[in-house]
Amino acid sequence: MNVTCVVGARPNFIKMAALVQELRRRPRFCPRLIHTGQHFSPDMSDSFFEDLELPHPDANLGSGGGSHTQQTAHIMLALEAELTAHRPDLLLVVGDVNSTLAAALVGAKMEIPIAHVEAGLRSFDRRMPEEINRVVTDMLSGYLFVTEPSGVENLRAEGISDGKIHLVGNVMIDTLLRFRAKAAASDILNRLALAPKQYAVATLHRPSNVDEPEKLAGLLSMLAEIGRRVPVVFPVHPRTRQRISSGTLEGSRVILTAPLSYLDFLRLMSEARLVLTDSGGIQEETTILGVPCLTMRENTERPVTIECGTNKLVGTDPARILPIAMDALETEPERGRIPDLWDGKAAARILDVLEAAVP
Repeated sequence: MNVTCVVGARPNFIKMAALVQELRRRPRFCPRLIHTGQHFSPDMSDSFFEDLELPHPDANLGSGGGSHTQQTAHIMLALEAELTAHRPDLLLVVGDVNSTLAAALVGAKMEIPIAHVEAGLRSFDRRMPEEINRVVTDMLSGYLFVTEPSGVENLRAEGISDGKIHLVGNVMIDTLLRFRAKAAASDILNRLALAPKQYAVATLHRPSNVDEPEKLAGLLSMLAEIGRRVPVVFPVHPRTRQRISSGTLEGSRVILTAPLSYLDFLRLMSEARLVLTDSGGIQEETTILGVPCLTMRENTERPVTIECGTNKLVGTDPARILPIAMDALETEPERGRIPDLWDGKAAARILDVLEAAVP
């Protein structure tokens, strides 16, 4: 079976690493890896291929930049040409980014079967571009591989038949468990002069948090206040960097860095006292690492990280987040548990399903 695997944004590399490794183990599959170029900065993609031991992509579509619509359209046009030249038996897409949506639309138009890994997650907030991407991709896919029970419930509620739905676990966790020991050798703490469990980590990139100057300024001031208690490491996403005013955090103990490699960031998270984020995947990773996580959003599409893990949904009001963060720094972390099937074997389960479908 010829399988075309499409990646584009940073989280996709983490998920695809486990799938590509498993595909290459099985002789019935011939994988072809396509990088859409959605994250086109070397800091955001090249290091991930190296850290995650991904093969060099068979094609790079170079379709980064522009608005959501422009980016999706560019990827679709380039991917249509790629799939016409190298038509696969199956198109494998992961996550909820623009590359995922674009690939699913092209695959559906070309009548290529689609498998969506990380299907069924819902925030129920259609203002999020990712939510639109999730819903449309799931409706177009013939194989829906789900990370947590809420995903199964959501897909059933949308009228999708059980025959398409497969609860398999989380390939992002496959990758974390595979590279955890390697990440432990990172010297990122020494480089930033940090002591284990004596610092916090923050990430911000969602438009709802960073596109409004007043909202972003309030969140940055809140991070600076947390910095009075412990240093706060803030790897800055490119879209966020453009919006931080010069001198905003000057004199604070908020440490701004460029986007970090996967191994450096995994090491940084694993030794943090607290993580504050608006990311989806970080909610899952901190659950496995047992690190307290405050999700600075009004909703989450990953409720299992709250039900089982160490994640708390705290909204986006800095006045509300600050006391919760300070309390988390002062108290013993609550113990969570690992969600079912988050055991490092999700990719194998996915390939078992696909292998059984091969005539």
